[in-house]
This record gives sequence, structure tokens and C-alpha cells, in this order.
Amino acid sequence: MENQIEEQVFKSKNLLNYTFANGYESCQFINCNFSTGNLKGVLFTDCEFEECDLSNINLDHTSFQNCNFKACKMMGLLFNNCETFAFSISVNECILNHSSFFGMKLNKTVFKNSKLQEVDFSGADLSHSKFLNSDLSGAVFQNTNLTKADFSSAQNYNIDPENNKLKGAKFHLSQVSGLLNKYQIKIEH
Repeated sequence: MENQIEEQVFKSKNLLNYTFANGYESCQFINCNFSTGNLKGVLFTDCEFEECDLSNINLDHTSFQNCNFKACKMMGLLFNNCETFAFSISVNECILNHSSFFGMKLNKTVFKNSKLQEVDFSGADLSHSKFLNSDLSGAVFQNTNLTKADFSSAQNYNIDPENNKLKGAKFHLSQVSGLLNKYQIKIEH
């Protein structure tokens, strides 16, 4: 592996069998295919990923520090295998279905206009995070810290208030049934 690559743009690259450097700083990855590749131990700092396919990649000991993902396909990712030190991402218009953030510290993370179907957020700290216009169908929230999280424009969530911290969390009245599903009650409009 090479050492560190800075301020480079990778555009329309197939990175399946690419030998990655130890780290990337302030780099852009545009329309790149990482799918089923191996990012084990790679450090990404202040990087942007746009229209990339990162589905099912190996994230063992991978570091994402202040990285932005836009319009990316990121299905089946085990973010909980990433390095936790300074982990910070923002997600916009991405598909993260079937991914896992189990036990991670994600406070102040922004998920915007994204599909988060069947994502595992169990044991995660999502305090002050925002789920803006995102689909949370089948997402798992178990012993999750959702203090002051913003679900006001999120859809299809199912959150048990008895098994999660919800103090100060924001919800829209039209979706509040997602907090009551376990009680099997009917809410009339």
C-alpha cells in the first residue's frame, strides 16, 4: 500500500481490484465502483463520494473522518467494523439498505433523502442526528440513544419508546404511529 494521497479526483473508476493507499485526504470519488471490494484499514479524511457503488465492501478497520456521501449505493455495509475514532459521515440521497451501525457513536449525523431500510441502529448513539425525508422501513432501534434526534420528516420508522432514549426527539404527528406499533392500537385520522 502507498502512504497518503491528497486532493485527487477519481472519476468513473472501477476500483474492484485496486490497491488502495493507506489514506486519502480531501479526495473526491465520482461515479466509482467499489462494490464487493476491500477497504480494510484505509483512512478517508475530508473525502467526498458521489454517485459511487460501495455495496458489500469490506470495512474492517476503515476510517471515515468527516466524509460526505451523495447519491451513492451503499447496501449491506457493516459500518460497525469501522474504526470508531473521529468517525463522522453525512449521507444525502443514498441507499444504505441492510447496513449496520450497531453500537456506533453517530451523534449529529445527518441522513437526508435516503433509504435506510432494514438498517441496524441497535445500541448506537444517534443523539442530535437528523433523519431528513428518509425511509426507515424495517430499521432496528433497540437500546438506541435518540435524544434530540429529528424524525420530523422521516417515514416508516418503528421505534419502541420503552427500549430507546427519546428525550427531546422530534416527530411529525402524521408518523407518530411508528412509536405505538408494538401496542397494536388503531389511530384514526
